[in-house]
Amino acid sequence: MTSIDLNADLGESFGAWTLGDDSAMLEVVTSANVACGFHAGDPITLVRTCEMAAAAGVTVGAQVAYRDLAGFGRRFVDETPDELRADVIYQIGALDGVCRSVGTRVAYVKPHGALYNTVVHHSAQAAAVVAAVVAYDRTLPIVGLPRSELLRQASMAGLRCVTEAFADRAYTPEGQLVSRREEGAVLRDPLVVAERMARLVTEGRLTAIDGTDLALRADSICTHGDSPDAVALARAVRAAISAAGVSIKAFV
Repeated sequence: MTSIDLNADLGESFGAWTLGDDSAMLEVVTSANVACGFHAGDPITLVRTCEMAAAAGVTVGAQVAYRDLAGFGRRFVDETPDELRADVIYQIGALDGVCRSVGTRVAYVKPHGALYNTVVHHSAQAAAVVAAVVAYDRTLPIVGLPRSELLRQASMAGLRCVTEAFADRAYTPEGQLVSRREEGAVLRDPLVVAERMARLVTEGRLTAIDGTDLALRADSICTHGDSPDAVALARAVRAAISAAGVSIKAFV
């Protein structure tokens, strides 16, 4: 591997509640998965986040989600395919309008939270997300988990597929994310996370939660922006990847 993208979930503050340090994260990452108002983010937050991303030269992606502000988009919603397709089109269009008003654009689409995990295996919902991207702009890449149903269907539809690894999440032996309800699902130690990502970019391997060795190929690495230690963790990951001789640049 000669280069890799580093992304983070941003624009997730809402009203009086501030979540994460978007300004600091934009100094570290090359791509920003910006909330679209369904799981987090209000209009002024999204405008400010996209303004900062444009100024920093960071690529913006639409982080589409279930309509679930109270649950931060981390609860499954049993939408029909038509409902989900419309919701995703609506979110991409809303954020793209914000982006264009500040001199940038939506350059890719990535599901968030429960939707991200659901479309790993849920054929109908994966098809709805793919159909929404095709309807809005079929040149937009889709970011997802390797070997997921989402990326399988996106590939069949002729969309560009971007595989992703998570710096701060534990993996099952099958290559899926360990549920946040389970102990050890979220990794907090920057040194541990940095070492894992250095191994990923040099060997293409990670250690699963049960200790087994997992082969994993990724075009982008995600660090979540909503944890208290998010900036330190992202900086540690970036430093470790650079020290391994791999350059960091956006995939778009």
